Amino acid sequence: MGSIDAAVLGSEKKSNPGKATILALGKAFPHQLVMQEYLVDGYFKTTNCDDPELKQKLTRLCKTTTVKTRYVVMSEEILKKYPELAIEGGSTVTQRLDICNDAVTEMAVEASRACIKNWGRSISDITHVVYVSSSEARLPGGDLYLAKGLGLSPDTHRVLLYFVGCSGGVAGLRVAKDIAENNPGSRVLLATSETTIIGFKPPSVDRPYDLVGVALFGDGAGAMIIGSDPDPICEKPLFELHTAIQNFLPETEKTIDGRLTEQGINFKLSRELPQIIEDNVENFCKKLIGKAGLAHKNYNQMFWAVHPGGPAILNRIEKRLNLSPEKLSPSRRALMDYGNASSNSIVYVLEYMLEESKKVRNMNEEENEWGLILAFGPGVTFEGIIARNLDV
Repeated sequence: MGSIDAAVLGSEKKSNPGKATILALGKAFPHQLVMQEYLVDGYFKTTNCDDPELKQKLTRLCKTTTVKTRYVVMSEEILKKYPELAIEGGSTVTQRLDICNDAVTEMAVEASRACIKNWGRSISDITHVVYVSSSEARLPGGDLYLAKGLGLSPDTHRVLLYFVGCSGGVAGLRVAKDIAENNPGSRVLLATSETTIIGFKPPSVDRPYDLVGVALFGDGAGAMIIGSDPDPICEKPLFELHTAIQNFLPETEKTIDGRLTEQGINFKLSRELPQIIEDNVENFCKKLIGKAGLAHKNYNQMFWAVHPGGPAILNRIEKRLNLSPEKLSPSRRALMDYGNASSNSIVYVLEYMLEESKKVRNMNEEENEWGLILAFGPGVTFEGIIARNLDV
């Protein structure tokens, strides 16, 4: 393969005029840290289930996910207050939302404050908010409660993205990019926040697919500040967001199926999902790279910030694109440390990418300036952004 045509896009490590950049990252988690090796016994004890076949299946799943630790909102205090959560058919969506709505706001506020601190400018400089969550439902939405919790000006413009699933973080980044580039001087706060309590249920032989979520998903929040034309005195751009696209795959609506029911949200992930992503990811990447104006490509000369939907998805992308093992290291680390945290995960991946990039520079090795930010969600929907690493 050929190399990236730097002349087309520029090679100096400063942002191009008018192009959106990520100016800061932040994250937050609930207090409950779950070690994967203890999850099975804890889950079955909590739900008073003694089905050995289901327990064995969850044990196998926990090993295959590669997850080591996760953070969760669920706690003994919550189960004491809402014991019906551990009873089949006992809880309602109202009870779950009572917990979720407060929890996601608290985490989103904490992640946003951490991000604003890392940014270094005044909170009053935030002009827009993009808020993403698949873990709450209310009017007004979580965007307003986040703005209220941070003390943002009533003049702040808000965008709300609900139930976008695992592609939500990159979808929010695409929306924030558009806002930043079409509103000169704006500074956009993108916040994502998720909790699995919205779908928490006891194990059931009638819902074996639930165990995949139990073994894989985690809770938390993420935040980014996005803006164009960074102030060289007080802002330090991390990534330039050059080109963004979204595609959905026809006739795949049932592959990732989520429904809000009386007992919370029910998710079904088709076994075909990893294969569908493998079959379509290269054409999507070609389309994205072509739209960015890159005449040539060499996937191993680019960085890859990929949402860690699960090890099977990462393995198939690595195989299809013939990527070197280190290319998906930030994604695998995020999966290992936090599980699949849905829309939040891309923040954690980008943090690990910056960390690994710094190590490469310290070793005087050549790093990849250009790369892709990818995520996959219900639809099946592909979200992608061509980005530049500006962290120097």
